[in-house]
Amino acid sequence: MTRPAILYSPAYRADIGSHVFPMEKYAALAGRLRRDGTGDGFEWLEPAPAERADLALVHTEKYLDSFYSLRMDSHTWDSEIPLTSELRDAFLLMTGGTVQASRLALESGVAVNLGGGFHHAMPDRAEGFCYVNDLAVATRVLMRDRLVQRALVVDCDLHQGNGTARIFGGDSDVYTFSIHQEDLYPMKETSTMDIGLRNFVRDAEYLDLLAGALNRIFSNFTPHIVLYQAGADPFEGDQLGSLRVTKKGLETRDRMVLEACAARKVPLAVTLGGGYAADFNDTVEIHANTVRGAADFHG
Repeated sequence: MTRPAILYSPAYRADIGSHVFPMEKYAALAGRLRRDGTGDGFEWLEPAPAERADLALVHTEKYLDSFYSLRMDSHTWDSEIPLTSELRDAFLLMTGGTVQASRLALESGVAVNLGGGFHHAMPDRAEGFCYVNDLAVATRVLMRDRLVQRALVVDCDLHQGNGTARIFGGDSDVYTFSIHQEDLYPMKETSTMDIGLRNFVRDAEYLDLLAGALNRIFSNFTPHIVLYQAGADPFEGDQLGSLRVTKKGLETRDRMVLEACAARKVPLAVTLGGGYAADFNDTVEIHANTVRGAADFHG
């Protein structure tokens, strides 16, 4: 098995002012992984930007016209984040990172994109800090190139992966699973399986529900790849949510997903998704634990 890859570029960061989305986390995470040795077992690669033809497998041409030309209109307004050339290019890079991580996972068993996970983006519009649904683009690229026939998206972000659910609705070759806080943004779509959590759920209940879901999914669906959206925002200290999952609980969550894939020899591509902890360092630590779990998965 070849060495696993981390996909990262300093250009993942764009200047969005005082916006709640912590763009600085990408560089902070990369620095931490290099300092503490976690990143030593990976091959570090800078991704190429995703091509428009790849985005068009998921997004409409009208939407892409607005996105590429930086127009704030009915297609882009719901992003709730400024659309600048720097941010557009960051999204294209991070989407390229998810595409490349997915390809490389098929070779090495696991690969991690230190960005990505923009699961709210719809076919015809941006939504919820997300301009491009990189999870969907990567899945469609692998299918177009006949590298996989079936894919599973495991979305453990605080927020439902509504864009991913909409994009793959009715597609029996893509299983979408989302475990999320129910009483929270966004307006819900229908995934293949959804678990909507009540407020203040703690580790034991969260992990029990996740374990049961993974068993049911793999009993009924055999994917050729898993794309894992490992959001840091179910954390008890997150500013945007009301779950009470600890750092240890999230570390266990990651290992449950990783071990479920390892037991079945299913390649795994990881994206990091959201994370809005009151203490920025908590978000970085949670993401670092996810990458550490991926290193152990490969080892």
